[in-house]
Amino acid sequence: MDIFKLFFEHDLRLDQLRGRHLDRDEQEVSLTIEDFMKPDPTYSKFYFTGTVLEDQKFGINAISNYHMVLETIASALEPYNLIYDNRKVELAEVLEQADIGDAIILTKKEKSEWDADALKIDSNSNIGHKKAELAEVLEADDLILYKEQAHNGYDLHLFSRKNIYRDFFYPLQKLVSSDFRFFSINGKRIRSEKNFYFETWTLHRPPHGAEEVFAETML
Repeated sequence: MDIFKLFFEHDLRLDQLRGRHLDRDEQEVSLTIEDFMKPDPTYSKFYFTGTVLEDQKFGINAISNYHMVLETIASALEPYNLIYDNRKVELAEVLEQADIGDAIILTKKEKSEWDADALKIDSNSNIGHKKAELAEVLEADDLILYKEQAHNGYDLHLFSRKNIYRDFFYPLQKLVSSDFRFFSINGKRIRSEKNFYFETWTLHRPPHGAEEVFAETML
C-alpha cells in the first residue's frame, strides 16, 4: 500500500527569509502609517513524500503510484516553465537528471533570471542557508523546487509566494484508492521525526495536524 503525504505550511512571513541588520544604526527604525497598513508578504511551502508501508520504503519515487503522482503534480504546475541548466524541461525529465539539492526554477517567463548554483543545497548548506536567495525568487512570483534526500530515494520540496494548495489537493484526491492513501498534513503541527513517519506506528490514529483525504473530502 502507498501512503502519500502532502505537507503544507501557509502564511509564512517572507521577511523572515530576508537578511536582517544587527547594527541598529543600519536599521530603519521610523515607521510611517503606510508601513503599518501594508500587509506582510507571505509564502507557502509544500513537501511531497511517500511510504511503501509493507516494505518500509520511504521516498516519493519509492511508491508504486509514483508516475501517476508525478503526472498530477506536473499538471498542477502547468502554468509555469520549469528551468534547469538554463533550459526548459519537463518535470519527469528534470527529476531524472537533477542531483539532490539542485534548484529547479518555475517561472512564467521564458528564461530564469536566477543563479541556480547560488540556490543549490549541498553537504555544506541547507534551506536555512539560502533564505536571502529564496526570498528574491519568491518576491518575483517565481517558484523553486528541490529534490531532497529520502531514505530510499528522494522527496520534493516546493516554495511558492502564492498558496497553490488547492491546485494539488483536488487532482491528487482523484488518485485515492484501496492501495493509495493520501494524507494532507499541516507542517506547522508536525515537527518531530516520529510524527513525520506516523504511518509506521499510528496509521489508524494520525497525530493532530494530519488528516486523511477521502474521495468525499471537501476543503
